[in-house]
Amino acid sequence: MLKQEFEKLLNQLDAVRTEVQLKLHLASMEAKDEFDEAEKQWQQIKAKASAIADESIETSEEYIDKAKMIGEELKEAYQRIATRLSE
Repeated sequence: MLKQEFEKLLNQLDAVRTEVQLKLHLASMEAKDEFDEAEKQWQQIKAKASAIADESIETSEEYIDKAKMIGEELKEAYQRIATRLSE
């Protein structure tokens, strides 16, 4: 009787373990995909920052606002990724 209860517990643990592994795998894949997208934005904002910093290039307020908007989106993406990875 005890052996059967223990085997039942092992089976339940195995099922939960498998489910957790799958969720971790999917979460890490989603986080990686989101990070890859964030990397594209990172490259954009670095290019915009270089242009803004270059005093020989005149930059408009609209250009700077757009760079700031990309920066905010990137910040939010990094926060979502960090949250997903800490769950």
